[in-house]
Amino acid sequence: AFASPSPATRPLLLVCDTKLATMGRRPARCSRFQKNKPYIKSRYCRGVPDPKIRIFDCGNKKASVDQFPFVAHLVSDEKEQISSNALEAARVACNKYLIKTCGKEAYHIRTRTHPFHVIRQNKMLSCAGADRLSSGMRHSYGKPMERAARVAIGQAILSVRAKDANGDAVLVALRRAKFKFPGRQKILKSAKWGFTKYTREEYVAGRQNKTLVAKGSCVMMVSDHGRLGNTPEVRYINEHVTPY
Repeated sequence: AFASPSPATRPLLLVCDTKLATMGRRPARCSRFQKNKPYIKSRYCRGVPDPKIRIFDCGNKKASVDQFPFVAHLVSDEKEQISSNALEAARVACNKYLIKTCGKEAYHIRTRTHPFHVIRQNKMLSCAGADRLSSGMRHSYGKPMERAARVAIGQAILSVRAKDANGDAVLVALRRAKFKFPGRQKILKSAKWGFTKYTREEYVAGRQNKTLVAKGSCVMMVSDHGRLGNTPEVRYINEHVTPY
């Protein structure tokens, strides 16, 4: 009969669960700085997970441009990367406070940065005897794990428009959203009218003399050139430009 080998002569068996690390996501400090070129989803970079933030406008986003004159911005004071988780957390925090204080139809929040940058991670084995199986830093080009937005100094991250009466609540809401981001941010109260590029005086004058036309949450300037009364929409008929 076949006798089993003694413990002294039995070969060492390495028992290891070959599952990859199942820890939570890595903290944002691992991918905070802009070290490399932008790495976006493409036909070469496939299998990229969806970003956590899926809604970029919330509140009364269909409100006319005349309805919300006040606007404030949360502006980045660092060149860094902000994860999509942080963008979603800031949007939720800002939205909840404004619903509680102003009502859900009294403001419009817009997230100005989009997480296009793909963050890779080189997954490591975390089990007994992993040092025998893992290859260390050989072939260490990682797999896509999450998405982040690349922001520059002075770039707006969040913008909120509302009525002048709710201006103080908007500033507090942006301050609460600021706690969700790494680095420094500044809250700036704008002199413009809503999300437009015109100051309050220019906006009121333009609406009175009809050189500015309401266009959703923004305005369109009616040019002095061309046939009077024609807007850019009516110049394109049957896919060619109608002559003046």
